[in-house]
Amino acid sequence: MTASVAAFGLLGSLVTACGSSESGGTTLRLVAPEYGNSPATGSKAYWDGLATAFTAAHPGKKIEVTLYPWAEVDREVTRMVQEGNAPDVALLGAYSDFAAQDRLYPASEVLSIRTEANFLPPLVEAGSVDTVLYGLPFVASSRLLFYNKELFEKAGAKPPKTWSELKKAAEALKTAGVSYPYALPLGPEEAHAEALIWELSNGGGYTDVRGEYTLDSDRNTQTFRWIKDNLVEPALTGPVPPAELNREDAFGAFLHGDVGMVNGYPSLLHEATEKGMKVGTLSMPVSDTLSDDETPPAAGVADWMMAFRHEGNRELVGSFLNFVYQDQNLNEFAERYHLLPSTVSATQVSQDAAADPNAKQFLIALRGAQLYPVNEPSWLQVSDTIKRNIGKAVAPSADPKAVLEQIARQAREAKESE
Repeated sequence: MTASVAAFGLLGSLVTACGSSESGGTTLRLVAPEYGNSPATGSKAYWDGLATAFTAAHPGKKIEVTLYPWAEVDREVTRMVQEGNAPDVALLGAYSDFAAQDRLYPASEVLSIRTEANFLPPLVEAGSVDTVLYGLPFVASSRLLFYNKELFEKAGAKPPKTWSELKKAAEALKTAGVSYPYALPLGPEEAHAEALIWELSNGGGYTDVRGEYTLDSDRNTQTFRWIKDNLVEPALTGPVPPAELNREDAFGAFLHGDVGMVNGYPSLLHEATEKGMKVGTLSMPVSDTLSDDETPPAAGVADWMMAFRHEGNRELVGSFLNFVYQDQNLNEFAERYHLLPSTVSATQVSQDAAADPNAKQFLIALRGAQLYPVNEPSWLQVSDTIKRNIGKAVAPSADPKAVLEQIARQAREAKESE
């Protein structure tokens, strides 16, 4: 997911009409996650406004929206599908399991040519199964290295471009008394993001060019061995073991001024700026073993719209999705949660309007970012395995290679059981 997890429960629907398959194609049911972290920042206001505008533009049509917390939305949509009561449209963190079940419309059947052609290329690649676009990217984020400028100045540290420079900066920060010279959140909340960032910075990643999992590749093994030997064992990652440090806690410590460096995304930059912090952003430092012509991509994350097949709903679904992806509607949501829009035109509008030059870096990074292999139906299971186990690779008594090999075995089993 790309935004804060909701701290409050199921929110009410916007309207109470039946699903479109039961109402002659007049009511569309949308299930979406709650992006806000309080009633004041809740998503209901956005969807209320969108539904009102859509109905005004399409008299007689209605939008019914049900919001669930991020921790529940995947499970709830899966339940609806299993019960034969899938929504018309869902917004989730993954889509490929439903595409594999042939439950989704391809983009070509519900989007105009102009809308389909407008998505950013890296998002199209991640949203496609066998070159057919099923996952419609909605909002996204890219990851950059954040550093606290005041702590760096106090420590006499320089912004790093390589792993060795990152280690040197972390050592200076530790000497200056910084609690978390480099915050390494490999806890179960979002360890798969931190792991991918590091793997990419050494020319590795989760899959190869054929889409096969490469979790225990030589480069990935080298990456985690370097992290363990050069950051964790010298106590440069803070008082909490990486396997127990979640992203939310790492971000909280950063905003409190206790972290020198952490990988973050646009909403963290906004929060830090609101607090008056002086924050710098950089591309993730790269391994010293990479050649000069190897430029790793940033890590990217997207959330996906998907259109479920129901008799008689294709026209309404198409009208709704083409409406959602208009620049003003997409940017309104992205700006509300300090995320990045998924289309070329909305990105340009957002970039033109960006007052903070640091924010533009995320837009630039997203254009060439590498995303999770969400087009692999086994990814949900594999990502869960990574979240629960990758932190063990840097534990004091661990052999990184053995840990990665165990994760890789489980990934192969998940893929074989599709």
